Amino acid sequence: MFIFIRARHIAAVAVLFAVVIAVFVFASNGRNDYLLVWDDSVPVNSDLSEEFARYLEKIIRTRDKAMLENEIESIKPLYNVNTRLGTYAFEHEKKKIEYLQNWAEKQGVNFQDINTFFKIRWVKEKGSKVTVNFSAITEYTYVYINMPGTQNRFRIATYHLLELASDDDNWLITKEWYTDPFADSLNSDTLKAEDNKVYILSQEPRDFSNLNERRIKAVEYADLYCGASDNEDYYFRYNNEYKNYNSLGGDCTNFASQALYAGGFRKTGSWNYEKDGSRAWVNAQGFKDYLLYSGRGSLIVHGTYDKVLKLSYKLLPGDIIAYEKKGKVAHISVVTGADSRGYTLVNCHNTDRFRVPWDLGWSDKGIKFWLIRVNY
Repeated sequence: MFIFIRARHIAAVAVLFAVVIAVFVFASNGRNDYLLVWDDSVPVNSDLSEEFARYLEKIIRTRDKAMLENEIESIKPLYNVNTRLGTYAFEHEKKKIEYLQNWAEKQGVNFQDINTFFKIRWVKEKGSKVTVNFSAITEYTYVYINMPGTQNRFRIATYHLLELASDDDNWLITKEWYTDPFADSLNSDTLKAEDNKVYILSQEPRDFSNLNERRIKAVEYADLYCGASDNEDYYFRYNNEYKNYNSLGGDCTNFASQALYAGGFRKTGSWNYEKDGSRAWVNAQGFKDYLLYSGRGSLIVHGTYDKVLKLSYKLLPGDIIAYEKKGKVAHISVVTGADSRGYTLVNCHNTDRFRVPWDLGWSDKGIKFWLIRVNY
């Protein structure tokens, strides 16, 4: 049994917000908290789940509003800042708001709405503290500043472990760990390229009506099984015919391989999945190398954001983007479309994404991108 809640906040003022691409980090004790996020073994306590659903809804609504309206201080009362991990959790949220505002400025967009759905998986009580394990899907609506009448939407799912401690008649956050999509992008100094903004705002919508059937099937699969699907029957849903590798380091490459397989690529000796995936199937570096060396993919461009931005508009649904950090590919996403200014959108696992701007969350100057044409 799960508790399902929708927490909706609509603002009249167009504001700066955005979300995407993941790496796992947050206020935690490391590996133990990472594994506990994916733990289904804790029995569901319906009474506790119902009781704490209202506290969780308040937290989510307050944080959504703060991001949408740039009200950083409004989230501070949610945290026990008298503790080290409570302070860390607050400071991290503060950095995220600052980053997201800067990303929106770089992109030339205003965010208009945040609509969050969450699922409580379990609640565990110990003394004066409570641990809540929950999943959330948030849909973000944005417009370009020179195209205010055309809305764009994307969705992102995150998986949380939240520790609350009683404070009189209130509950405060003393620790939080979740699959953070912005962990590699909290340096806002990396987003100050005015010429990029001018270029992005000058682009036109792209027409994908002539995609071949194999690309269409790959994208259909990626939309259903990304975990943040816009199809309610597929909320938080992965294909259970495959192992979920999130607790083993990440499922992004496994997901991309599944999409390509759905798009008609046959398994090979090096790229295959039986009870487990081969290195080329589940490892980001191995997958990128396999695509390029096998001929199933062709390199469009490799480099920093400034170098690849213009060529990113050549990506087609079903293509692949690989994200390189410190000389090694750390993440894979599947291209699934483009927004009203032709900006490429992607789906992926880890923090699960549905039709999200391709660079969001990967804005650090040290990150390089591999834009790969998949030869369907």
